[in-house]
Amino acid sequence: MFSASTKAALASVVLSALAVSATQSVSLKVAGPSDVTDVENLKVTTTITNTGDETLKLFNDPNSALSTMPANTFAISNSAGAVPQFTGIKAKYSMDTVVAKNISDFTVLAPGESVEKVHDLAAAYNFTLSGEDAYTFEASKSFFHLADDGSIVPIEAEAEAHTAKLAGKLVLPRNTISKRASYKGCSSSQQSQIQSAISAATTYAANAYSYLSSHTSATTRYTTWFGTYSSSRHSTVLSHFQHLHEGDYSSFTYDCTCTKADTYAFVYADDYGTIHLCPVFWQVSTTGTDSQGGTLIHESTHFTKNGGTDDIVYGQSSAKSLAKSSPSQAVQNADSHEYFAENNPALS
Repeated sequence: MFSASTKAALASVVLSALAVSATQSVSLKVAGPSDVTDVENLKVTTTITNTGDETLKLFNDPNSALSTMPANTFAISNSAGAVPQFTGIKAKYSMDTVVAKNISDFTVLAPGESVEKVHDLAAAYNFTLSGEDAYTFEASKSFFHLADDGSIVPIEAEAEAHTAKLAGKLVLPRNTISKRASYKGCSSSQQSQIQSAISAATTYAANAYSYLSSHTSATTRYTTWFGTYSSSRHSTVLSHFQHLHEGDYSSFTYDCTCTKADTYAFVYADDYGTIHLCPVFWQVSTTGTDSQGGTLIHESTHFTKNGGTDDIVYGQSSAKSLAKSSPSQAVQNADSHEYFAENNPALS
C-alpha cells in the first residue's frame, strides 16, 4: 500500500507527464480550381486543422490564413519565379490589445477539428506583370495560440501548397474614393475623434521629423526603435517622416465602415489618403502608446507614396527585438515608426 503522501506525489508526476506530452500543432492546406480564367474567379480555400492533442485558441491575425481580409497572406510565384504585385490591405493589429481588452475574436479548435476560409486573391494581388502562367499558392504558416496562462504561443503549421493555371484578365479594377477630405459611414462622435487624432498625428509627424533632422548620430530613442545607427538607415526613416510631415491628414478620407473587431485600421498602399478605421481605433486614447494619433502615423507609413512600410512585427516588445536583430527590417516596419513618433515612455 502507498501512503497518502506517496500517492499524491505519484499523481503529481503523472499530471506533469501529461502536461509535458501535450502537443500544439496545426496543419494548413490550400485548395482551389486547377485552371482559372479571369482573376476575379481566383479564389482558394485554406483548411486549418488542429493536429495536436490540446484545444487551440488561435488569434485571427489579419495576415494569417484564418482571416479573409485581403492582406498579404500568401506567397505566390509562377513557373519562372515571378511574383504578382501585392495591392491589398496593410492593417494595424495587436495581439496584446486583443488580450488586454478581452476581445473575443478567436478561432477555437478542439483536437482534430478544422476550419475552412475562402480567400479572394483578386482583391489582394495584381498578376499583370507576372502574366498568364501556372502559379503556386502558399499560405502563411504562422499562427498564434492564447494559452490558459495568458501567454501567446507561436505555432508553425505543416503546410500544403496549391498550384493553378491563371489566364484571361489578370487584375481586378479597384473603385477608389475621392481624395477630398471626407468621411464614409462616420458618426458625428467618430468625426470628432478623428479630428483629435488628426491633430495628434500632425504633431507626432512634425516632432519626429524635427528630431531626426537635428539628430544625425545614435540616440537612445533612435536605436530603441530602429537599431544600430547608420546614415543610410537614418536617411530612410527621415524620408518617411518628411513625407508624413508634408502630408495633410485633414485632407484624407476616413472610412468608418470596418467591422473587424480585433483591428485598429487598414489601408491599401496605393490608395493614398484613404484610411479605414476599425473597432479597436475607437477604444484607444488620442495619444500615448498604440493611440489614435499613432495609428494614423502607422497607417500613413504604409502608403507607397510615403515609403511603403510593412507589418513585419506588431507591438512594442517585438519592435524593440526587431531593432536589435534586424535594423534593416526595423526601418521598414510600421509599428516601429509609430512607437518612435509616439515616444511613450519618452526617450531622448
